[in-house]
Amino acid sequence: MCGNNMSVPLLADAVTVSGAERETAAVIFLHGLGDTGHSWADALSSIRLPYVKYICPHAPRIPVTLNMKMVMPSWFDLMGLTPDAPEDEAGIKKAAENIKAIIEHEMKNGIPPNRIILGGFSQVSWAEAANNGVNKDIAILQCHGEMDPMIPVRFGALTAEKLKSVVTPTKVQFKTYPGVMHSSCPQEMMAVKEFIEKLLPRI
Repeated sequence: MCGNNMSVPLLADAVTVSGAERETAAVIFLHGLGDTGHSWADALSSIRLPYVKYICPHAPRIPVTLNMKMVMPSWFDLMGLTPDAPEDEAGIKKAAENIKAIIEHEMKNGIPPNRIILGGFSQVSWAEAANNGVNKDIAILQCHGEMDPMIPVRFGALTAEKLKSVVTPTKVQFKTYPGVMHSSCPQEMMAVKEFIEKLLPRI
């Protein structure tokens, strides 16, 4: 069975890293503010598993309040980077609906929901919106550079604690990386690979 990508807005021009063999799982990975799916498709290609499809959609281009209303790729508007900054609730809801549409598309194409992982970089505060009807047993890996000048590691720790109040606390892993700024590193990518491999073993 094969669905039509054109019926799912974010899939129409998403970057997809196809599996080298029969695909039995999928990873949907969201880029950060101002980026595109291309950079993360390249990064994920270096840790790919042959039976996993990696989908890296592009965020819509919208004015971002944080950056003086400049138009850039963003999943929703950002008003600030502190935990108490106002949130674009409507934008977060729309982003969640678009991602849900990708998940449903993959399910229609034969990938069961327990074989789909959602990941992303930087613009992740909206994970708190998952409070509504979230699977309490979902596993979460959160990584943070200890020298991040944009989102201090202490804010990452606060997010991890918030997530522990939403899902089973022991299911949340919070890993930090010395010397790493607002970026990823080889050790972090290896942790991501191990996390994916543990949750999505070959079948």
